[in-house]
Amino acid sequence: MGLFSKRIEKQIESYQHELIETHYREVDNMYRQIRGWRHDYRNHIQTVRALAENGDLDAVKKYLDGLELDLNTVDTVIKTGNAMADAILNSKISLARAKKIEVHVDAHIPVKLKMSELDLCVILGNLFDNAIEASMKLPENGRMIRVYMDMKNTQLYISFTNFTAEGKLQKIGKVFRTSKGKGHGFGLVRIDEIVERLGGYLSRNSEEGAFTTEILIPQT
Repeated sequence: MGLFSKRIEKQIESYQHELIETHYREVDNMYRQIRGWRHDYRNHIQTVRALAENGDLDAVKKYLDGLELDLNTVDTVIKTGNAMADAILNSKISLARAKKIEVHVDAHIPVKLKMSELDLCVILGNLFDNAIEASMKLPENGRMIRVYMDMKNTQLYISFTNFTAEGKLQKIGKVFRTSKGKGHGFGLVRIDEIVERLGGYLSRNSEEGAFTTEILIPQT
């Protein structure tokens, strides 16, 4: 292996480590929010009871509306059946919605997969990060990410689609020409490496205003 290849490999390893650390921080923050809300639950009940006893129903409604809004920011919205997928997807969904991105997720996968949790984390994290980055170039009313995950016989199927501000991207070999930073490129390399190592299939498709990535990974 040449010096240049070793340097690139080190950069990719460094990026992967940084990415995983970021994912775990996001997941930890999400669970901290959930624990905080549960801790405050008794106080919320006491406040609502006091307002109701005073007959101030308008104040009760206003308080409950505020609680619902607050709870929506920490509620675990996705339950795929797999704990690692739930953690990554929910943390990224929370991040995307905080950036005013509309997110639609339909995911159903086994509790236990043959592929490692690390590989799953890298794939989902990178796909979501790339989709969020592309969405931020659009006005708020034009941002959308759609995620679909399911088992196709013995293979895990993953599909990510996001709206883009760009037209149809030019493809050079297997890679689409993009103006995104080097981190984006390392993320794509990591996804490609994992899919190839696991004997899977990967397809990227660029259309006018949308970009889709589809992945199939054997689980037997």
